[in-house]
Amino acid sequence: MLVRALYTAILFITSPILLFGLYKSKPNKPKFGARWKEHFGFTPELTSDSKPLWIHAVSVGESIAAIPLIKELKARNPEQVIVVTTTTSTGAEQIEKLGELVEHRYMPIDFAFTVRGFLKAIQPEQMLIIETELWPNTLSTVQKAGIPITVVNARLSEKSCRNYQRIQPLFNLITPTLSKVLCQSKADAERFSQLGLSKEQLAVTGSIKFDIQVAPDKLQKGIELRDYIGVERPVWIAASTHSGEDEQLLEAHHDILKHQPEALLILVPRHPERFDAVFNLCQKSGFEVARRSQPSPDLSQYQIYLGDSMGEMLTLMKASDVCFMGGSLIGNKVGGHNVLEPVALGIPVITGPSYFNFKTIVEDLIRVEGIMVRNDSIQIAHSVNALFQMSSSELENATKSAHSIMEESAGALTRTLSYLDNT
Repeated sequence: MLVRALYTAILFITSPILLFGLYKSKPNKPKFGARWKEHFGFTPELTSDSKPLWIHAVSVGESIAAIPLIKELKARNPEQVIVVTTTTSTGAEQIEKLGELVEHRYMPIDFAFTVRGFLKAIQPEQMLIIETELWPNTLSTVQKAGIPITVVNARLSEKSCRNYQRIQPLFNLITPTLSKVLCQSKADAERFSQLGLSKEQLAVTGSIKFDIQVAPDKLQKGIELRDYIGVERPVWIAASTHSGEDEQLLEAHHDILKHQPEALLILVPRHPERFDAVFNLCQKSGFEVARRSQPSPDLSQYQIYLGDSMGEMLTLMKASDVCFMGGSLIGNKVGGHNVLEPVALGIPVITGPSYFNFKTIVEDLIRVEGIMVRNDSIQIAHSVNALFQMSSSELENATKSAHSIMEESAGALTRTLSYLDNT
């Protein structure tokens, strides 16, 4: 109890700072409006008489990962009411694209009274947490209400494991609240075990990110975008970039243009509040920049195409010849993003050296030469140019091995659903 009291006191003191960062107005960031009250447990009630399934996906990445699971759950049981919570407004924007498939609410902050307010309004029968979003007061309150908690697509990097070990007494409060933790890999399960979870609590189902199904409309839009760009024009995409990476990628593009003067870089910042800043950075770096949000009749005069839209990553990737996956060039701050999306589209993938969030996946791809790890702008430019010079048959051979890893690892969604059926 002392540990929980100390944690709650620290959270109470620091919550104004956390909430300021959450609510701070930023360009292209959706507003919370009057719904900010939901973070404090003032949650609108459901009209349904049946108890819903509650899925928590904290932000954009987890929301996107949850979508195939949500669609499959609804396909199996169309009458099942699903409530999805997110903490961020950008995550909410992704979930709201599902329309009537789900109800969206904002996640209450981690105080027992706010969570009790949420539970009273929603009355869920089960809670699913996407990946690893473990809040001690929330989990304890949910468990005390008799609601089973399952962590789906769980991952725990070595860095996160070490961080949790530093606060082991706090993690000890979390351990007994979890009914099941469905891990992406054996390594993830072993790290959870090191933190005190029992064998009975753990299972390895694989990553549901391997079960990527690209919607036909996204494929078609990607083909149409490529026709608009120019089929013969060399195109590479830098996806989900962060501050500190864009400069390096623009340097790489300067080098690429020396060898491929017609090359186009599709640059897609991870966070929408950075769209304008990255646009300005591109201009200051001497590039002609077109924006996805402001259609231009002709892209031939531009060297950069800024992907300043949401939910179109697969479309933009489909229009590209090569993909660099962001979040991987800025030390140990981010740890990379999902490299499987370009693999699913048959596009050669390059990543930076920091990919700890996808360590097992990237290492499997490295083993079959299905991905390139490059450390800086010079190496990235060299690899992109080399890939541009390959014939279509050579590119196809270069991506076959990566695609074989996806085929071997498919089925995580089915295994996950099998466990959920038995919960």
